Amino acid sequence: MKNIIGRLIIIIPALAIQGLWYVFMIGFFREFSTLIASVLTVLAAVLVLYLVSKVDESSYKILWIIIILVMPFFGALLYLFWGNKKSSKPMKKRFHRAFRDMNIDVPTDNPVLEKLKDVDRRASQTMKYITSITGHPLCLNESAEYYSVGEEMFDAMREELKKAEKFIFLEYFIVQDGKFWKGIAEILEEKAAAGVDVRFMYDDLGCISTFTRKDVLRLITKKIKVAVFNPLVFVTARLNNRDHRKIMVIDGKTAFSGGINIADEYINERERFGHWKDVGFRVTGDTVRNYTYMFMEFWNAFSISKIPSGYLDTQPLKSGESDGYVLSYYDSPFYDDPVSNNLFIELLSQSMDYIWFCTPYLVLGDNLLHAFIRAAKRGVDVRIMMPGIPDKKMVYRMSRSYYGPLLSAGVKIYEYTPGFLHSKSCVCDDKFALLGTVNLDYRSLFLHFECSSLFYRASIIADVKRDFEETQTKCTERTLENEKKTIIKRVTDSILRLFAPLC
Repeated sequence: MKNIIGRLIIIIPALAIQGLWYVFMIGFFREFSTLIASVLTVLAAVLVLYLVSKVDESSYKILWIIIILVMPFFGALLYLFWGNKKSSKPMKKRFHRAFRDMNIDVPTDNPVLEKLKDVDRRASQTMKYITSITGHPLCLNESAEYYSVGEEMFDAMREELKKAEKFIFLEYFIVQDGKFWKGIAEILEEKAAAGVDVRFMYDDLGCISTFTRKDVLRLITKKIKVAVFNPLVFVTARLNNRDHRKIMVIDGKTAFSGGINIADEYINERERFGHWKDVGFRVTGDTVRNYTYMFMEFWNAFSISKIPSGYLDTQPLKSGESDGYVLSYYDSPFYDDPVSNNLFIELLSQSMDYIWFCTPYLVLGDNLLHAFIRAAKRGVDVRIMMPGIPDKKMVYRMSRSYYGPLLSAGVKIYEYTPGFLHSKSCVCDDKFALLGTVNLDYRSLFLHFECSSLFYRASIIADVKRDFEETQTKCTERTLENEKKTIIKRVTDSILRLFAPLC
């Protein structure tokens, strides 16, 4: 519903302006209408040439080219407001200033990456690519714990929060009052009263109907610092750029992340769309520094109460041994490369035996779609697990429009029948596991701020694989027989996929 309202906020004024423009032309500039139409056509052509020259998803460019050519004025206006995936300059300046003011010494070498190079050169290249774009270093993994349902993670979060001595950082897309939030908030209030530095950040759009000014004031009165990401002030392109990350950092020693927001459906205390299946994880060791930095950068960009760089001091590994490797990073529309999208292509390209995905939404660009198809045609066991019960019917219908070409190539698709699957995970060849906040859709892959951890040869990989296999027993497999469609449905699917980048 919120997505629909957001579109209307943009589209209705643009349509009104388009209509007024034509009325104005007809009423006052009738004799110049040909000239004006010619000028608009030239401007539309220039914008189309600009789109063609951009290094971008072809499906995304085709959609906007069609819109602009059919409706030059309206199409150009809509693109400027909604189509440009790059964040606004003011927001970029915020982050640049936050990074500069933190005055962090970024090392130019990464001995852990060099160590991995001796173990697996191809894997080290993948890690190097992510590091080169995001700036986040590859780390030895001290420990990582996987949670197959939100209820398990809720209990673990509470236990770790009780141990906090210095600081607690929380950053979430959705926060809603209920058992989950109350169970966390009561500990936050106790710790803040005891002198622990507690900071909480939330996305303004994600919490638009769930977290009120009254909730914020209560936290402030309890000595908890609060910041809001990208406040909704005016209709601009930056409304696209939401903080979809889920981060909890405690004392720089422990970090939690995954797909789990702070709302009761995530721990099945409130039923929405049946059983809510989601996953999360906890990490310790050097990689926690990456999550601490992620939070600090965003907080310092949107809050006047700055976090000093000393909070980045980390504890060394407890022993000389490690449990594989881990690279924790965040993805941003600021980057020249869509990191998460390209990483999925990377993993699909180098997969040998199997690669399995969990995602609540399936809205793929051409490059990623073709990577899925190529891997399956090479004989790789490619599987995608989706929800059997949708939370957004239009997006669900759009996701299913991709089933046909994927199934035809040999990709196996499963739908979770007990309810809604919100998990975001990928496991590949017993070598890699990717866990975080990224959905397989345009918004996550190109527009939102996201965070992930890529594990290599760590014990958590077996846990992710085991959970996928167990969850698959509760799924229904889709087949080409299921996807037989009438001509009308085929046309509908084509239209839905054409407009997929807007969803």
